Amino acid sequence: SSKLIQHRCSHAGDMPYVCCDCGKSFSHNLTLSRHRHIHTGEKPFTCTDCGKSFTSKSNFTQHRSIHTGEKPYVCPDCGNSFSHSSTLIQHHNIHPGEKPYVCPDCGKSFRQSSDLITHTGDKPFTCTHCGKSFTTSSTLTQHLHTHTSEKPYICPNCGKSFKQHSSLYRHRLIHTGEKPYYCPDCGKSFSQISTLTWHRHIHSGEKPFTCFNCDKSFSRSCSLTQHLCTHTSEKLYVCPVCGKSFSQHSNFYKHRSIHTGEKPYRCSDCGKSFIQSSTHPAPQHPH
Repeated sequence: SSKLIQHRCSHAGDMPYVCCDCGKSFSHNLTLSRHRHIHTGEKPFTCTDCGKSFTSKSNFTQHRSIHTGEKPYVCPDCGNSFSHSSTLIQHHNIHPGEKPYVCPDCGKSFRQSSDLITHTGDKPFTCTHCGKSFTTSSTLTQHLHTHTSEKPYICPNCGKSFKQHSSLYRHRLIHTGEKPYYCPDCGKSFSQISTLTWHRHIHSGEKPFTCFNCDKSFSRSCSLTQHLCTHTSEKLYVCPVCGKSFSQHSNFYKHRSIHTGEKPYRCSDCGKSFIQSSTHPAPQHPH
C-alpha cells in the first residue's frame, strides 16, 4: 500500500502533499499537517476556559463561542446571528432565493441538489446489510451505524456519542441554545425543523392526521394517537407508582401530581399553587 501511495504522488499535479497514512493529497503542506492530526490523535488546540482540546483550529474556534457567546455568522437577509456557519446555512434556507436545481419532469426547482434528488425519488446508494436505499452516500454511511454499536459522532461539550450526525446536531442545540428554524408567519423560533412544521399548522389550520374511525382531524400525529385511544379500551400511559392507566398523556400528567405533590399552576395575584390549571379560575378563587 505504501508503494501505491508513493505512486499517487506522480499523479498529484497541483496537490503534491500526500498523506502517508491514507493517501489523501493536499495543495499545501500546512493543510496536510492539520489533516495528519486525524491519524495521530493529536489535539494541539486547547481551550483555556475548560481545558478541552481539538484537532483543528476551526473546531476550536466554534467551541470558544460557547464560552464567549459570540455569534459571528450573520444572516444577510434578516440579521439573525449564529455561532456556527453550518447553522447559518440551514437557517438561510427559510428565505426565498435562487433555486438552480430544476426537475426535468415537472419543472419544480430547488435550492439544493440533495432536495432535487429527494424529489425525484432516486436512491442510488444501497445498504448491503438490509437492502435499504438512500439518496446520498452520507445518508447511507449514517445508516450503516444502525447495524453496529458504533457511535462515532461525539459531542465536544459533554462527551455523549451518537450513531448519526443529525442526532449530534440536534443534541448540540441544547448546549448552544440556538433555535435556527424561524416561523415566517410570526417569527417564533425553534431548535428542530419538525417542531416548526407542527407549529406552522397553527397558522395554516392544516390538520393532516385524520382518524379512520370518525374522520376527526389533528395537526399532530401524537394528538391522533391519543385520540385513537378513545375508540378502544387501550390506555397507553401507566402510572409507575400505583399502576393506574390513562388514555391521554395530559390526564396521566395531572394524576402524577398526586404522588409528587407538585403544584405547577401558580396564581399571579396571591402566589397560591394548584395541581390543575382549571382549579383556580376567578369564580372559584376570588381576590
